[in-house]
Amino acid sequence: MTNRSSRIAVLAGAIALLAPATAAAHISLHPDSVPAGAFATLDVRMPGEQEGAHVLKLDVLFPPGFTSVNYENVPGWSVRVVNQKVNPPIQTDEGPVSEEVAQLIWTWTGPLGRVDNNQFIQFPLSVAIPSNLSGQALLFKTVQTYSNGQVVHWIDQSLSAEHPAPRINVTAKGGVLQDVAGREAGPEAGQSGQAATATPAASVTKPSGGASKGLAIAALVLGALGLLAGLAALTLGRRARSGV
Repeated sequence: MTNRSSRIAVLAGAIALLAPATAAAHISLHPDSVPAGAFATLDVRMPGEQEGAHVLKLDVLFPPGFTSVNYENVPGWSVRVVNQKVNPPIQTDEGPVSEEVAQLIWTWTGPLGRVDNNQFIQFPLSVAIPSNLSGQALLFKTVQTYSNGQVVHWIDQSLSAEHPAPRINVTAKGGVLQDVAGREAGPEAGQSGQAATATPAASVTKPSGGASKGLAIAALVLGALGLLAGLAALTLGRRARSGV
């Protein structure tokens, strides 16, 4: 192998080790596994991913069956709730309801709450999960608009797509609220974590931000060590060939 080829191989190995720490983020809902019929607080997590631009608007389309949504007042953002008529009415514990939530639209009003590239913000919602949807994955198709005119449609049904729709998995009644790892936009239908270690429905199990940062730092350290080891091997090889 030539010296040039050795350098390329070393650098390629180091880049491969660093790759997991720089993966792109998706718009997602947390927690992403929620029991049917539960009253839950869901965080809509929105990253900024446009170089030199910030997010102006986020339009979230709700799946059928949500009769009431309360939103938190996030500084710098206005919210518009769009309802639509349903026929026949939806039967709830309080009686029949003739309207459901169709969309929530967040618009940046500034100056607070600006979301630039490599930043994110969370929009908390208080919702009642429809009681008849156990075992289903509910898609919340979303459109994100940037200050540079770019519009990103997070509407793909496949989790492996470039822009998957954020989703939650509705589990059986009386279960737990939890974040299921493995798919950033949300879990597959019927996917759930270990109930034995989950918290009751009154609270939420969320991944530790410190642990995520620790994994990213570990990946960076491993990449650096791999690069140094490769360069050291290359140097020793040169000395052996030259007889030094």
